[in-house]
Amino acid sequence: MDILERHDATALAGLVASGEASPVELTEAAIARIEHLDPDLNAVIHRSFDKALEAAKSGDLADGPFRGVPFLLKDLWPTSAGDPFHCGVGALKAAGYVHPTDANLVRRYRQAGLVLVGRTNTPELGLVATTEPLSYGPTRNPWDLQRGPGGSSGGAAAAVAAGMVPAANASDGGGSIRIPAALCGLVGLKPSRGRVSMGPMQDEWGLSVQHVVCHTVRDCAGLLDVSALPFAGDGVIAPAPERPYTSEVGVDPGPLRIGVLDHALHTDTDPDCTAAALAGARQLAELGHDVGEGHPEALQIGAELGEVFTNQWAVNCRANLAALGALLGRELTEADVEPGTWMLAEMGSGLDALTIVRGASVQARFRRDMAQWWADGYDLLLTPTTAARAPMLGDLVATASEPLRALRRSAPYATFTSPFNVTGQPAISLPLHRDRDGLPLGVQLVAAYGREDMLLRVAAQLEEAVGWAAERAPLHP
Repeated sequence: MDILERHDATALAGLVASGEASPVELTEAAIARIEHLDPDLNAVIHRSFDKALEAAKSGDLADGPFRGVPFLLKDLWPTSAGDPFHCGVGALKAAGYVHPTDANLVRRYRQAGLVLVGRTNTPELGLVATTEPLSYGPTRNPWDLQRGPGGSSGGAAAAVAAGMVPAANASDGGGSIRIPAALCGLVGLKPSRGRVSMGPMQDEWGLSVQHVVCHTVRDCAGLLDVSALPFAGDGVIAPAPERPYTSEVGVDPGPLRIGVLDHALHTDTDPDCTAAALAGARQLAELGHDVGEGHPEALQIGAELGEVFTNQWAVNCRANLAALGALLGRELTEADVEPGTWMLAEMGSGLDALTIVRGASVQARFRRDMAQWWADGYDLLLTPTTAARAPMLGDLVATASEPLRALRRSAPYATFTSPFNVTGQPAISLPLHRDRDGLPLGVQLVAAYGREDMLLRVAAQLEEAVGWAAERAPLHP
């Protein structure tokens, strides 16, 4: 089983290509680790072991760059044919709903040769920064089983951090790739808007994007290469890179101008999170970059942008409940979802069209104002990934008397990440620091729209300097 703990996805694919390991052996190793570790973590809620072994044995397994590498899908919007698709919603679980088709992204994963062994836990509709849905129970952080792994890709991050698979699908509508990556010691890139197809159930012109959590920058780059291929009808298609993203790993980025924001502008910041940003700034300065205090003034609008973001979150919640109800053939009711989800959806129902249009105008102005900071000469913005440390289980969940408690308490986790879901810029969380208890904390780097290449160059530079790729969570067989 330890082959999955020692190797990243790129290395495992190399073992298969050289004949040193087979897709079946790797799949069996992943199954064994999931069966052994997941009782402690509750990360993998749908197991597709028989189908995975069948695929691994099949002569039809695609001869792509990740042939034979075991992989997990988040149980949110990337549907996989013949598998459960519940989005953390109890009504879909009770109905035993199974989706009939692959999402566009899953088609790309299969073309890459990945072997899909299951689907991971997520909060209901991916709405909050903790992974504790009532339908499937809490996922635990493998660095400390009393704490959560963040959300909404908490199941994916916990599984990868524990070495069940080397990488796993994740999605990010307000920080849901970057937050759990930060709290579980992983690399988490949110790509540019339109970089990865969201079809056919979702649209690219929204807050959410898809990618992975993983241990190494080369895996992050390689998996982006296989997924960043547009489909006909995609609503937004990001500018094509000049060359494959894997070619950027190891390329000298040259001296860059990097602004640092080490504290949240609209909420308290844990001192350890500030320390993480300052440590990242020192490391980048030692690598020869021009690093100094500085950030876009547009971030100051806080309250106005927060209201607009919440309104869009609420409208999206209502729309998603309608979409899931259509799959079940009936309208979802208050009894079908968690109280916080229902209250948020009701908020969305109560918003008039003019409010939504005005909100879109605020976002457009914010996007343009933010972009100008990069156009004026900055290459990257550095921040903590989160303003708070990994939460204790239960700290971020809703209560009967306070249905929106989980959403409200998620704010410190998303304060640095969510602005870039609005702008559509690429941002990456890197495991550069530990808190006072020795638990991971991430540092976020943000580039101009379409510049994943720059993020990957600098991330690889930091990975070589810091050496996080060999670190693993203490939960072992």
